[in-house]
Amino acid sequence: MPFPKIAIIGAGPGGLTLASMLQCSGIKPTIFELDKDRSSRDQGGIIDLHADGGQLALKEAGLFEKFQEIIIPSAEALKLMKSNGEVVWDENNSAAAPPETSRDRPEVDRSNLRNLLLDAVDPDTIHWNHKLLQVEPVGAKYNLHFSDSIETGFDLVIGADGAWSKVRPLVSNETPYYSGITFIELQAHDVSVKKPWLNEFIGSGSFFMFDEGLALIGQQNSFDRIRIYLGVRQPESWMDECGINWEEPKSARGVLAESYFGDCHGDLKRVILEEATDSLIVRRLYMLPVGLSWEMRSGVTLLGDAAHLMTPFAGVGVNVAMVDAMELAREIMRWKDAFVDGDATALDEAVKVYEERMFVRAKKNMEKTYHGLVSHFSAGGIDERVGLLKKRARMLEERRKEQVKA
Repeated sequence: MPFPKIAIIGAGPGGLTLASMLQCSGIKPTIFELDKDRSSRDQGGIIDLHADGGQLALKEAGLFEKFQEIIIPSAEALKLMKSNGEVVWDENNSAAAPPETSRDRPEVDRSNLRNLLLDAVDPDTIHWNHKLLQVEPVGAKYNLHFSDSIETGFDLVIGADGAWSKVRPLVSNETPYYSGITFIELQAHDVSVKKPWLNEFIGSGSFFMFDEGLALIGQQNSFDRIRIYLGVRQPESWMDECGINWEEPKSARGVLAESYFGDCHGDLKRVILEEATDSLIVRRLYMLPVGLSWEMRSGVTLLGDAAHLMTPFAGVGVNVAMVDAMELAREIMRWKDAFVDGDATALDEAVKVYEERMFVRAKKNMEKTYHGLVSHFSAGGIDERVGLLKKRARMLEERRKEQVKA
């Protein structure tokens, strides 16, 4: 019996990790991606891959050595500031950041990570420029309706298609809801030459300022760029009704700096008004209910944001998606021989085991992310973050001393 026909909707980190691992075991899925090609859309800023998350998946996919080549040196460094300008944690100073603070979460540019994963799958596996409109059940199989074509006869459809998944409606009626936070993304280009003050202010990695209802997050990126994310806790309609002309970036930054970040230290307002002046994008942040699950449906499953959309306030989204992919690939490969031997239920068994474990893992990370959302937009958020960093540093130092004694 031939192996089932598998469709993966979405060529993000999760979908590509899954395809890469299946391909290594001789299973060739088909990936359908909305983008026209690999370079048609900005993939966003940098992402940290955790030792027990994305790194683990890359090791299992045989891509860890190549991953080491695209890591951004020194980008793990953290700098934390209060809204009054007081720097309360700075790992850019080696004296203030001993080796014990290392978190084994190297940073990588999202576009470089995606290219690494794209290069690991057969080019003919990916069908670019395919906008999925509907998944149609036909007996025990599924047809995929795209904007200009129909692909038929799939035994398993895996939704790795993000927040507004077209696969999710087959297993759940839940849709993303507004998190209460709107992000305004600013950028500064050629910072080492044109923006030396900003380059020094942000540091070599990530910068955080939290306050009640406000957050300013800075991030060093590849290509000599810095991204600044201004977070505001406002109603869902705020972006359209606040009176800010988003088509005029200079005036928009002025209103943001004075009306929303007006009580912050002058350096923070300088970032908004004078430094991050090369781009402005505004977007609402959405999420799925914490602990979302569903009854297993034969021939359909989800991974990543399609299954458990979270806000970015714990830095786990991509990591969890890649672990989803790794776990699903493991189960499909484990049942491969059973299906080939004629067991038509084997694929459902693989999906069932995967989903049971995924629901538990997703809930844990969604709870962590929700706590992060609350903390990022509270007056005591920075103090809480520093307390956690100090606690971890003490634990690692005690462990190191015990190892020396042993």
